Parts: sequence; C-alpha cells; structure tokens
Amino acid sequence: MDFIPFTQINNSMKCTSVSKIMAGFFLMLILFSCNKKTKKGTIKNISPKEMDAYVQESIDEMLSNTDKKTNKADDSTRLYALAVLDFYYKDVSYAPLWSSSKKWKYAADSLLAYLQQCETDGLFREDYQFSLLQTVKKQLDNDSLKRLEPDLWARADILLTDAYVHMIQDLKQGRLQRDSLSWKYKEDKKASFFKVHLDKIKNGESMTGIVQSLQPTHRDYISLKNSLPAFLDSMDTKNYTYLFYPYKDSVAFFKKLVTRLEESGFAADPVSKLDSIKLRQLLTKYQKAKGLKPTGQLSAAMVNLLNNTGRENFKRIAITLDKYKLLPDTLPEKYIWVNLPSYYLKVWDKDSLVLESKIIIGKPNTPTPDISSEISDLVIYPTWTVPNSIIVKDIIPGMKKNPGYLARKGLVLYDNKGDPVDPHSVNWAKYTKGIPYFVRQNSGDNNALGVIKFNFSNPYAVYLHDTNQRYLFKNKSRSLSHGCVRVQDWQKLAFYIVKNDSAHSQKPDSLKLRTDSITSWIAQKEKHHVGINKRLPLFIRYFGCEGVNGIIKFYEDVYNKDKALREKYFALK
Repeated sequence: MDFIPFTQINNSMKCTSVSKIMAGFFLMLILFSCNKKTKKGTIKNISPKEMDAYVQESIDEMLSNTDKKTNKADDSTRLYALAVLDFYYKDVSYAPLWSSSKKWKYAADSLLAYLQQCETDGLFREDYQFSLLQTVKKQLDNDSLKRLEPDLWARADILLTDAYVHMIQDLKQGRLQRDSLSWKYKEDKKASFFKVHLDKIKNGESMTGIVQSLQPTHRDYISLKNSLPAFLDSMDTKNYTYLFYPYKDSVAFFKKLVTRLEESGFAADPVSKLDSIKLRQLLTKYQKAKGLKPTGQLSAAMVNLLNNTGRENFKRIAITLDKYKLLPDTLPEKYIWVNLPSYYLKVWDKDSLVLESKIIIGKPNTPTPDISSEISDLVIYPTWTVPNSIIVKDIIPGMKKNPGYLARKGLVLYDNKGDPVDPHSVNWAKYTKGIPYFVRQNSGDNNALGVIKFNFSNPYAVYLHDTNQRYLFKNKSRSLSHGCVRVQDWQKLAFYIVKNDSAHSQKPDSLKLRTDSITSWIAQKEKHHVGINKRLPLFIRYFGCEGVNGIIKFYEDVYNKDKALREKYFALK
C-alpha cells in the first residue's frame, strides 16, 4: 500500500475546496439569472415596487435610442413630441407616469376612454395612435409573461405621454398653423404648458376637468361642440373617394370620379370602356337624381356635392372648432361679430344678442379678409375713393373700351392736388397696373357706400357700409362686393355704436344729441364725420358651420377656404 505525502493531501483538499466554491458561485449566477431575467426585458420574482426601477431604466434607454430626425423609437413606434418627452422624463428621472408596480393608474384608463370618444371635441383618435395604444395595453392586461417585461411597460408609458401631449396641444392651440409654430417646438411651452398639464395627471386631476379647461369658452364654440354628438350619431361613416377639383391629371381624375359615382349607386362601364358619350349619360343620370340641372357636364357644384359626405362635414366641423382657438382667450364684453359665409353680422352685449343683420360680402375673386379691429368713426353721406385693385381690374379696362365709363358709373377723376381731370384727356392705353390719379364717387343716394360708412383700421382698405343696391339683400347667396361688407341694418348699427360711446361720455344727454343729429343729417343728406371715443371691437371671420338649437348648420364654402385647409391639414384623416 502506497502512502500519500501529507503535503500532497493538503494541496488536493485545497483544490477540491476551491472547485466547490467556484461551482457554487456559478450556480448562484445561473439561479440569479433565471430568477431575474429569462430574456431581454422580462423580469421574474421581482416585487412590484422593484419593477418601477426597471421601467425607469427602460424609458431612459428607449428615449435615448429614438432617432432624433425621424422620431422613430422602433419600426412600429413613431413619437409626435420627442423634445417634450425628453424634457419631461428627464425632469422626473424617467419615472413612469401611467403605471406603477405592474398596474395601470386610473389616468391611463381615463385617457384611453377619452380618446375613444374624442370626436365629440372635433379630434381624430388615430392622430394619437389609439389602435396601437389599445394593442399594447391589451398585451399587458392579458398576457402574464408580457406583464413581466419592463420594456413593454416603458413603451406603453411613452406612447401614452406622447398621445396626451399631442391631444392637449390640439385642444388648446388647434391644428391650423404651420408646423414650425407648433408648441411642441417651443422651449418656453415645455415647462409652462406641457409639464404643468403632465403634472396634473401625476397629481390625480380628472381627465374631464383637464379637457374642459383647455378649450375655448366662446359661446358659439360651445354651441357647435354641444351639437356634435347628435351629428355623429346620424353621420354616414362610409369612407367615400374624395375628388380634388380642379384637376391636373384628367385620366386619374375621371377614374376617381367614376369610382365615386359607383359608391353612390351609379354604376358605370369600366373606365377603359367609358367613352365621352357614356360618361355624359352617367353624369346626367346623377344630376337628375340629385336635383341638379341635367347638363351632362362636370361642374364645381357637382364635385362639391359628391364631396359633401359625413366624414368631410366632420372635417369642416373640426376646422371650425380649431378656428375658435385662434381667437383671443377672452373676448370683449361688447363686440361686432361678422361670419362671412353665414352672410350675417351680429352685435353682442355681454351675453345678449342685441343686433343681427344681413350682410353682403366680397366676391370669390375679391374676398373679404379676416380682420380684428375696432370701429373708430362713422361718416354720414360719405364719398368713395376707389381702391387701386378696382382701378386695375375694372376702371382701366372699362376706360380703354369706352371713355364714358367713369361718367356712367358716377365717378370723377382727380389729380394728386384734388383738382378734377377730364378722363378723355388721359391716354388710358399706357396704363395697366395703376394710374397717377385717384377716382372718387361723390356722396349721395347713388354712392356705392350708401348713407353711412363705418371705419376701422385695417391694411385692406375695407369697411362696413350701407349700399345703393339694397335689393341685393334678398339674395340667398350674397358674395357680391369688391371686399367691403355691406350692412342691411346700418342705421341700427350706427345708433348702437353711438349709444355705447355716449354711455362713457361725461356730457349729459349726449346720446340724444348724437342720435338726433345723425337722423337730421341723414334726412338733410348732409355729410358729417362722427368720431368714436369708446371704440367697439370688430371681428370678421370665416367659420364654415355653427351649432343652432342643437343642429349643425353648414354654410357654402364661398372662398374655398375650408377646402384649402382640409387638403393641407386634414386630407389623410
């Protein structure tokens, strides 16, 4: 029997001990790995409170890895307001906002519930990636393994915050401005607006209260919004083909036209077999069915009718609601409101409608502009100095054809000193863009401005006034002027403005004196200037619809302004 030296035995024992220690260490690593992470982003046997720390880390990592040029966090996730998200999450050390300890906070359900029915505020739910949010939430709600993934919780949190940031901006600022003016790019708005409203969520404020606080308080905005649920309940939700008219590519347009007619139940031969005769027959059939003149010819009116669908009308509502967001947050107690496509002027005194009058507005080729101003003065029996735009468009061509054009229109030509000029002495052939004279119509019953003119500061040389063509107020469509607004009830408007001004006067009986004077001057056909100290605010706007007694009334898009906004901002919605 061989004996083993003691030293060899001792070394052997040391090796065996080290091996056991190493084996135990590796076993612990394996066990820790199995308990902590079985795959990337999945954590087991971690307390709910510990999970939030992993979610924080994942939020930081996801935002850091998001492409700053495309705002894409991954192939299926594009963020709307990355700069705002970076600012907010950094400020809160990347703590999750919408979940805690593997559970949703009440605010997450509230936001999704609001987005589900946000059309009642003129919003489009898919602008906020609503379907994607639902998918992610269902994964975390229904899949126990998914619920263990901090990366998925982080993705959900970022998507919810992005949707909320986008939504509150649309509710407050609206969508009718260049992208460069969007608040998501404004440094001062990150803290003063976005963080303030994100903190409201963090502090448990109700989604309903937040949503209401962001929207305009204008009475007409509220009336329109309150009329929306009934409109949505009865709206035809079918997605019809939209026709861009006038068109550039005739083949592509008429292919879409035939498709659109088929969608309305007017079937046709395949486009490849549809000759001009059959197309004319198809158009005639549609025109007869819709009460249009059966010409068989395509017209803007017919295209507008085909585009007048439930979805397109909803876009007009959304556009109009956003236009209110461009107004001042608070309107004056008293003001004149002119809504051009409605063909009406209204005077508001606090919450009372004190005057409503028919108006005539600019023609489509000489549209009345949007204006915010104040009535500064009135002119009784005014003269009319013809603006250069009318001189170029009407007077120069008219004088070239007939030297008696000015006399026939009751117009007089003056030089820069104010002396009359014989129009027959002018070589009109050499002028195209203007003349070194001015053209004026003297005061009187035949003056285009009528009996009274209401002046207000604006860069367009337009004003409110009476007219010598009062019979035109009988027309349903009243876009007939060169850009000024003609007022049917001009006398009532004049007396209200004077009454409002006199109410702030220190002189006793100033109202009686001024109204009596105006009445006397009009009776005697005297020209007078009436200065206004307490100026009455004036808003001239273009709002394509309004809520009237719970029903939404749509107006003709006279200047195609809503159409242009639709195609620029809402085409893909």
